[in-house]
Amino acid sequence: MKRILTGDRTTGKLHLGHYVGSLQNRVKLQNEYDTFIILADIQALTTHFEKPELIKESIYDVAMDNLSVGLDPNKITMFLQSKITSIAELTIFYSMVVSVNSLRHNPTIKTEAKQYGYDDLTYGFLGYPVSQAADITFCNADLVPVGEDQIPHLEVARKIVRRINDLYGSSINEPEIMLSSCPRLMGLDGNAKMGKSLNNAIYLSDSEDIVNEKVRQALTDKNRVSIKDKGNPDICVVAKYHQIFNNSEYNNICEMCRSATIGCVACKKQLSKSLNDLLNPFREKRAYYEAHRDLVKEIIEAGSKKANIEGNKTVEMLKKAMSLNI
Repeated sequence: MKRILTGDRTTGKLHLGHYVGSLQNRVKLQNEYDTFIILADIQALTTHFEKPELIKESIYDVAMDNLSVGLDPNKITMFLQSKITSIAELTIFYSMVVSVNSLRHNPTIKTEAKQYGYDDLTYGFLGYPVSQAADITFCNADLVPVGEDQIPHLEVARKIVRRINDLYGSSINEPEIMLSSCPRLMGLDGNAKMGKSLNNAIYLSDSEDIVNEKVRQALTDKNRVSIKDKGNPDICVVAKYHQIFNNSEYNNICEMCRSATIGCVACKKQLSKSLNDLLNPFREKRAYYEAHRDLVKEIIEAGSKKANIEGNKTVEMLKKAMSLNI
């Protein structure tokens, strides 16, 4: 089986945007590929180094969110980034062949620096793509499922691997990009991105009441003042959510909106029901893991042990190629 590397930074609970963009695809891929799931706690430090307590708790939250949507611990390898020594070693080796200018001109780095308001970048933040290259290649992953915004990072990883292999004659896999076909889920406030830091997300662990309240406040057609006014679903966030989570009724809902035969309140109630129907089995499974945190810890530790074995093979091969062994 070909190997996939994917995962999440441990900076908080995961939301519907993560589910649409990657988690639902991971569940399908786990039956076709040798799947490695990284809990990226070191990379979380690039933006949350002042919040170590958040990162620690998020390790469990992110792990449970992944397990709750249907990832099978008997099929996947879920591991903690900070426990894998080979990732740290590869990050150092890779940093020797990457120029600072190439990292500064990375469009994803520029966008994220602007998002967080960073004028003076830390070494770790600037070198995020180098660390990510080590994450991907320590286990010789063949494929990396990503959204379009992560393509620049993956191209850096591919260039690093080519450079290392050309220099030293090593045989590290050059990872292929598996582009997600899922649309990006916009925020409830109409922002183009649903994000943890934007306060516009529905989390996989949100209760039914919280989901109902968040949907109630979601942005609709601002020009529709009363139920008698005809609406425009093309500019309505709720309609876009119906398209993804209630697709069988989407065209009918749009038609009723345009003809003013359904109001925004009723439309939102339908969406809330669809979302809660999706989330209910996730909540049930998550509740089990929340009551068995020791089991979650065991899953992570077992995965980290396996990941270390794989990573040590890669590092030893590279060190030999680089003539670093005596």
